[in-house]
Amino acid sequence: MSIISRGFAGLGSDAAHTMFAFAAHPWVGLSVGILGTVLIQSSTTTTAIAVTAVGSGALPIEGAIPIILGANVGTTVTTSLVALTFIGDRTEFRRALGASTVHDFYNWLALLIFFPIELLWYPLKHISGTLTDALYDTDWLPNPAHFNFIRAATRPVEHGVIQLTSHVSSALGPLFTILIGALLILVAVRYLGTLLKLLMVGRARDILIKAVGRNAYLAMASGMGVTVVTQSSTITTSVLVPFAGTGILTPAQVHPVVVGSNLGTTFTVVFAAFAGVGQDAKIGLQAAFVHLIYNLFAIITIYVIPFLRPVPLFCAERLARVAAEHRWVLAVYLGTVFIALPALVIVLVGVV
Repeated sequence: MSIISRGFAGLGSDAAHTMFAFAAHPWVGLSVGILGTVLIQSSTTTTAIAVTAVGSGALPIEGAIPIILGANVGTTVTTSLVALTFIGDRTEFRRALGASTVHDFYNWLALLIFFPIELLWYPLKHISGTLTDALYDTDWLPNPAHFNFIRAATRPVEHGVIQLTSHVSSALGPLFTILIGALLILVAVRYLGTLLKLLMVGRARDILIKAVGRNAYLAMASGMGVTVVTQSSTITTSVLVPFAGTGILTPAQVHPVVVGSNLGTTFTVVFAAFAGVGQDAKIGLQAAFVHLIYNLFAIITIYVIPFLRPVPLFCAERLARVAAEHRWVLAVYLGTVFIALPALVIVLVGVV
């Protein structure tokens, strides 16, 4: 993230703002978040890049919020693809798809509720700003900048990349710096997720299986904890799909784990945001807090309130029943909702 920030600074304020001008429209930003996350298969990477752009002053906080909300939706497509491994057996496929798409519909419902509210009254912007001010401007809380061990640990790598790109032309050097930083985030998230999956997924799986059958809120806490450890909500939810496909778990039991994993994935970006430096680093941390607060609100509104809790489960099981009978329905659903519609919005709204 520090490397990307240096790249944006090297572009100059006018060039950096021009790069993100296409995402200034909230619907375009939302679509960029969805499509970008589908393509790179990491909501953490998409959110981290948006937070870094805000922290470097290249993107206003209002422009980052739709991207962050879109990334929250785009990450769900991976779990749905895991269900395809059961497509040979209609019953197992229905069970697996019902469990995997709970994540889809939970995040779509959260987006449907909070995106219009944010466009009208900006509660995520205001609350995250208040929280950020509390961390930086009060005496009873330590200033995060005073404990920035992340910055100290990554500085040698940052300096090495800057020296490498300094040999490129002044126009292309900052762009290469941004590209290298983005690739390093993607590689780090991928490698960390793979490594922790090898080391922890068996243990985490046992914890989840025990917790899921006992108490919904314990299952939620387990989903959050495993996601914090593995740095990936996809790992947490994907692990459960085979158990749902074979009938060991039900979609209703998977539901609270999905809710917890959504919250767990937000801590990665908040943690990384403390590495930000410069006059806009504070607002970059605010963008990271947006992701955390959004998922907290979603839990309270959708899961804690009994009225809305069954909605994602009902939609997921309904789609699973239809797709089990007509396999092409899943392809149409994934291709339309996660690729075609966001791309169409970017083209149409971006041109206008």
